Amino acid sequence: MRIAIDTNILAYAEGIGDSTRRDASLSILERLPAEDVILPAQVMGELFRVLTGKGGCSPDIARSRVLQWTDSFEVANSTWSAFQSGFDLTVDHNLQIWDALILSIAAESRCRILLSEDMQDGFTCRGVTVVNPYRTPVNPLLLPLM
Repeated sequence: MRIAIDTNILAYAEGIGDSTRRDASLSILERLPAEDVILPAQVMGELFRVLTGKGGCSPDIARSRVLQWTDSFEVANSTWSAFQSGFDLTVDHNLQIWDALILSIAAESRCRILLSEDMQDGFTCRGVTVVNPYRTPVNPLLLPLM
């Protein structure tokens, strides 16, 4: 099962936020089969922004941290068709365009799950279900990965 990761999961893993979310994020990411994980390119740009903003990292340190994630997981680029789908999600479901783009990239990459705390847990589009990995009880889609 292919899984896309949203920015907040990686930001927490980088120590942005509380230690409980950091530890949970690291645990989740360590258990996922690396060959099944997709990082939308949009997420990497957002992570860079978070690290240089809230994280207080210099751009060179932020770049290094982002590249470490891309060494571990496949990056899926934004495509025009993903943008078009993202526009539709924004119009039809009132999603923010950048969240909609991430969801669209997950669909194009044949993901079954998008791990995200920011989007509506359980929202499904084009076969991709948004799953909040911090929510209890654990979403049944995550059980085989736990």
